Amino acid sequence: MGCLLAIFAGFFPRLALFVVWVARPNLVDAAFGGWIVPLLGIIFFPFATLLYVLFYVPGLGVPGWAWLWIALGVLLDLSHWVSMAVRRDRMVDVRGM
Repeated sequence: MGCLLAIFAGFFPRLALFVVWVARPNLVDAAFGGWIVPLLGIIFFPFATLLYVLFYVPGLGVPGWAWLWIALGVLLDLSHWVSMAVRRDRMVDVRGM
């Protein structure tokens, strides 16, 4: 059950951003102005990209306190990458013994 939760937690922001992009492409285009940055966001920083798209207001940008949520998304994404690196290093150490 825990593995299933981890799979959904890692896959949800990518799926949610893809659904927002398909359902409301103007929202994503207004936030980024193209397709390459959201695509890279889906791959590398899905939480931060999703939150940026959701909090972006056309003509205004991102309001003040919304940056706090985007920063939280960046921290979640970075913690994901760091935990993967640490786990890989532990597996190399165990196998190298």
